[in-house]
Amino acid sequence: MSAHPSRPAPLPHSPSATVTVFASPSSWIESDAVAQCHQVAALDGMIHVAAMPDLHPGKGAPIGAAMTSTVLYPHLVGSDIGCGIAVFPIRLKRAVPEKLAARFPDLDRALHPEQDADDPAWAALAGEIPAGHLDGLGTVGRGNHFVELARVDTVLAAEHAERLDLAAGDLVLIVHSGSRGLGERILRAHTDLHGAGPAPDPAGYLAMHDAAVRWGSLNRRLMAARVAHALGAEPAASIVDECHNLVELRDGVYLHRKGAAPGDGRDVLIAGTRGTPSYLVAAHAGPAANHSVAHGAGRKMSRADALRRGKAKHTVEELRRTALGSLVICGERQLLFEEAPTAYKRIEQVIADLVDHDLVTPVVSTVPLVTYKTPDVGTRGDRDRRDKRGRR
Repeated sequence: MSAHPSRPAPLPHSPSATVTVFASPSSWIESDAVAQCHQVAALDGMIHVAAMPDLHPGKGAPIGAAMTSTVLYPHLVGSDIGCGIAVFPIRLKRAVPEKLAARFPDLDRALHPEQDADDPAWAALAGEIPAGHLDGLGTVGRGNHFVELARVDTVLAAEHAERLDLAAGDLVLIVHSGSRGLGERILRAHTDLHGAGPAPDPAGYLAMHDAAVRWGSLNRRLMAARVAHALGAEPAASIVDECHNLVELRDGVYLHRKGAAPGDGRDVLIAGTRGTPSYLVAAHAGPAANHSVAHGAGRKMSRADALRRGKAKHTVEELRRTALGSLVICGERQLLFEEAPTAYKRIEQVIADLVDHDLVTPVVSTVPLVTYKTPDVGTRGDRDRRDKRGRR
């Protein structure tokens, strides 16, 4: 564990790069994650690493960090290029979690342009499918990805909420997903030849990267449309859709974000957990934070620790119905424990740190009603997959 001053200050590493951790002494920041920030700062061409209060260790680079460099490093974006969170308004006559959970579509079953040509969700597609990538189209994926029906709980900044046409009691769909294998394919093509080194052809990498970012956004729209139609609602355009795994050329340098959302005048949904609120914020982060903000609560435990401790502390039923009364649709027992709310940091502390450092203005909080992870075992979608694949 590592404590940090209440006001951010650069942590020295080398004459050419700085590390700033935007966290208070009461925040849970692992020393291993801070060490990864310093390792990144030691790379050739690095300028500044801004670590968010949801910082935690990742594979090869910290998660919850925004990193500027004169050199483009694909591994600082990671494999899930285009991962992000979108928010879609949805209007329903009644929001009874038990009834709505039973109507959620099977978001493990991919859409195919020919086999599912009559699916109304295709109306969310405008133009071609980026990179022609059909694998996993319209599916949510694993890990911390989810689709959630939530209710606006508290309005925290009336003028911003009015701008977004949000009021207490409104319903929204929150969709967190990435590029479903496309980003992984792009990173693997680079690492097979260059390892963790820089991109020898930044323009070529960025062309593929940008397609993955567009694909991720399309996929979030498709899933929101699939859920809206299944629940008997009319799909709506997103009011928020921000990617938090990407790189951009800004002011002549490469700004890499891995688990950090753009914070330069954007509206961002900072996700809590299955059993806690999330917060939609108006972000106004400046250059000290690399124009970025946190993307979620951030893991407090590794998946292995969460599985081990969770099995000793929780039952499956406790994790499928949260303390808030919401329901979690998840047919994989291991994933339930790995993604338990106790495996994550306190979202309230993450938001407080961002506010204390003047990076965001909280607009509304949302509370989950139904959170979709994987189809429940025994559902019609699960039986269909068993019939088609001859397994499970």
